[in-house]
Amino acid sequence: MFHTLVFCCLCCCCLVGVCADTDAVKSVSVMEGDSVSLNSSLTEIQRGEKIYWTFGTNGPLLATITEEKSETPKGLDERFRDRLELDNKTGSLTIMNIRTEHTGVYEVEISRNSSPSSTYRFNVTVYDCVFCCHVSEAVTRLVISALVGVAAACIVVYDITSRKVEQERT
Repeated sequence: MFHTLVFCCLCCCCLVGVCADTDAVKSVSVMEGDSVSLNSSLTEIQRGEKIYWTFGTNGPLLATITEEKSETPKGLDERFRDRLELDNKTGSLTIMNIRTEHTGVYEVEISRNSSPSSTYRFNVTVYDCVFCCHVSEAVTRLVISALVGVAAACIVVYDITSRKVEQERT
């Protein structure tokens, strides 16, 4: 029962925003098909700051952001193609239409000229919602259930009236 409640709550969320602390791994759960925003913890990118998003520790580079521009590498992993959105002001990364194959640790490194770099990690878990269904499917199931209920009631009423008629004849 509790797991169903958790799944339903997650199904209602369309966009999740998460911010992590340094030296901690922030756990994020999201339903397949939703979007998740991983916040860099910056309110605004300053001159000299560079942000590097990777999938996994020392994993493939997903994006590079500076105050002038943001870009994804030319050889971007196919599973992330057309799913990444970068916030040029804060350096946050949004993964749209997320799939179970996107489950894993995401890392953001914020490099500054004047101080040591900061690293933040996000452990993203994507759930495949097997208990969830689309609105049209839910409506169809409800209508079919109602029709089955009405048919069962009709059979019971017919059975009772036919027995009553049969008893009156005898």
